[in-house]
Parts: sequence; C-alpha cells; structure tokens
Amino acid sequence: MQTMTDTSPFPAPASARRSDAASSRALFDAWRRHRDLRAREQLVRDYLPLARRLARRYVGAREPLEDLMQVASLGLVKAIDRFDPARGIAFSSFAVPTILGELRRHFRDCGWAVHVPRGAQERALRAEQALRELSARSGRAPSVRELAEYLEWDVCDALEALEAGAAHHASSLDAPAQADGAEDLSLADTLGSEDERIEAVDARLTIAAAARRLPARERRVLRMRFLDDMTQSQIASELGVSQMQISRQLRGALARLRELTGAS
Repeated sequence: MQTMTDTSPFPAPASARRSDAASSRALFDAWRRHRDLRAREQLVRDYLPLARRLARRYVGAREPLEDLMQVASLGLVKAIDRFDPARGIAFSSFAVPTILGELRRHFRDCGWAVHVPRGAQERALRAEQALRELSARSGRAPSVRELAEYLEWDVCDALEALEAGAAHHASSLDAPAQADGAEDLSLADTLGSEDERIEAVDARLTIAAAARRLPARERRVLRMRFLDDMTQSQIASELGVSQMQISRQLRGALARLRELTGAS
C-alpha cells in the first residue's frame, strides 16, 4: 500500500491514488466495523506525516517540536476515531482542523507560564503568528503600527497582545545570564533590586485601557504624536488643520487621560 511517507518527487499516477484511497477506506472500515487495532495503527502511520507538517507550523512559538508532535499525534488519533467515511469527504479535510484545534488548545491551556485570560491568549497567539508572517515577508521585525494595520486592530490592542504574549514562557532562574563577562552567572545571580520597568509596564497598560475611552480623533492625534513621533506641525499638515488646533487637542486628550488614570 502506498502511504503518505512516500518521498518520490513524481506524483503518483491516478490509478495508484485510487488504490491508496481504496486501501484507506478498507482500513477505516476495518477499524469502525471490527475495531481492528492493526488497521488503526496503520492509519496512524499513514497520516503521521500530515500531523508532523501541521506541528511544524508552530515551531517558531518556542515550543519543542517533540512536544508539538505529541499534541498533533493526539489530534490525529482523535480524528481517526471520529471520522466517518460515509460522509463522503476526504480524511485529510476532516483531520486538518481537528489537529490544528488540538495544537491551539495546547497553547491556550498549557503553554502559558502565568494565568492570562482566554481572550488575551487568543489575541497574543494571533499577534505572534502575524509577527512571523510579516517578518518572513519583509525580512525584518514589523513595527507595532504595521502589526496593528495587518491585523486590523487598534495600536493599543496590538500593544496589549504583545505584552500578554510575554507571559507565554518563563525563564528559569537557573538559566545562564547570557551577559558579557557573565558566563558563570545565572539569572538568579543578576537579581538584587526592583526593576523600575515593572511600573512602566503597569502604567502602559493603564494608559492603553484609558486611551480606548477617548474619542477616535484624540486617539489618532495621540498615536501620531507619541507612537509615530510626529511634530505638531506635521500632524496639523496631515489632518488639514492648524498647529494650534492640534496643540489644544493634545492638551485636552492628555488632561482626559490624567482624569481616567487618576494621575495628578
């Protein structure tokens, strides 16, 4: 029987493909009707390369391929057990979403170092995948604004997704510090004082949440001024208004942000 592990560079003739499909149907029939474990094992072997290809899609997410293969293989077995040839669809069409669902569930439920709400997990995974796609396309890491435009998100939402993604994996305190001249130091050896950036992260999240409550025009002006680093004159020219109007809008938006965040 020709299986999916065939590495020939030439496509199999139509007669061989029909024979392979007939063999798969026979194996599924033997498993469903007679619970023939040998037929089930053969189906797993035949379609294991499909599970491997799907698992490789997630290698860039810092998960070991061996772990991803275990998850994808579990999804494959579930697909085999649930597949009904009588529905008239190809097994691969049924198996792919089942295996991908198992992989996504693994990342959602088991791949996070700290607790993150499910909605934030989904957005973080989407942002991580978009980063890989944009980096592969342009050969460089995209800016936050480019990422937001690609996902059709607000810049604040993109920032929150990236920050949530940082909670996906934690580093061991026994891991090497990887700093110049610190070959014998672990991460624990480098700790000794509070990191001031922690407060900055908390402040950024607070400001991002408050900014979403501002009118769209004020959010746009703030983004152009503080994320795109444009001058007031450049913003005024872009929006077709006077520089004084932009100055007033910025003052008003910043005042409202202070009120929303309780800043003095």
